[in-house]
Amino acid sequence: MPAYKAKSPVLFIVFNRPEQARKVFSRIREVQPDKLYIAADGPRASRPGDADACRQVREIAQLVDWDCEVKTRFCDVNYGCKIAVSDAITWFFENEPEGIILEDDCFPAYSFFTYCDEMLERYRNDASIFSITGTNLQMGRKWGDASYYVSRYTNVWGWATWRRVWQQYDRELSRFPESDVVPVLEKVFGDRFMVHDWRNIFGQLKAGNIDTWDYQFNFLSFFENGRCLVPNVNLISNIGFGEGATHTTETANPHAAMPIVEMDLPITHPAQMQPVREADFVFLSQEHDLENRWRRYNKTTKRIKRWLKRTFLGKKDL
Repeated sequence: MPAYKAKSPVLFIVFNRPEQARKVFSRIREVQPDKLYIAADGPRASRPGDADACRQVREIAQLVDWDCEVKTRFCDVNYGCKIAVSDAITWFFENEPEGIILEDDCFPAYSFFTYCDEMLERYRNDASIFSITGTNLQMGRKWGDASYYVSRYTNVWGWATWRRVWQQYDRELSRFPESDVVPVLEKVFGDRFMVHDWRNIFGQLKAGNIDTWDYQFNFLSFFENGRCLVPNVNLISNIGFGEGATHTTETANPHAAMPIVEMDLPITHPAQMQPVREADFVFLSQEHDLENRWRRYNKTTKRIKRWLKRTFLGKKDL
């Protein structure tokens, strides 16, 4: 790929994995953004090795050797994923109207930055577009002839957005009543098992039982009818699966360390900007094991049990 200088500010969110953080930083260094924000959660008191690992990661800020405005937000204590990451993004958009967000395990292709820069500018004032992701989990399948397609689902392994969107973010989902979630999810997914799963996720988030920030961003998009732009090739490799990961612990996961493919340039744009529901279903059906669940659901013995429960116990199927 020819040399490319990133136009957009970059937020780099790090924690306690020096090897992964240095690799991702090496790619940021190659595209030399004019503004780099580095945010780090504090070490966990219960993990003796955290303090040294966090210190090593934070030393990355000293490796910036190009003309760049560097801002850091290093926490003294550990706030956890939910608070630390969302607060870092809020800090970023308090200072910038738009930008690119990379975590320390999301290694980008060179063309990821070209793609984000162009999409941020092109859709800056389009209120229907909420985010731009670099991750494509379609395993090589392409949707349409353009460089990207439109989705209802947001993936945040390497992404970009605008202040106009993030200022609507609601970490506690306080704006969204539980009575509204099922009707909204039914419009988005159209599959009873996915509606059931996401309804449960919504309830767990409301109860404070899940320490994460990204599901809330998806719910914002669902409730506000937001769209995400997805490249037709995968521009991000998640190199963080395995030991030391917060959530992505299974190295056998098919999405672990997926290869990146450079996007052909110039970028071509889709003629229609409607979400490609089939593309979302292909990915999410794997995530939710829909084929096996429907197979079990439609077994004769299962149908009889459901009929008995409805008839004599007044219970619903899901």
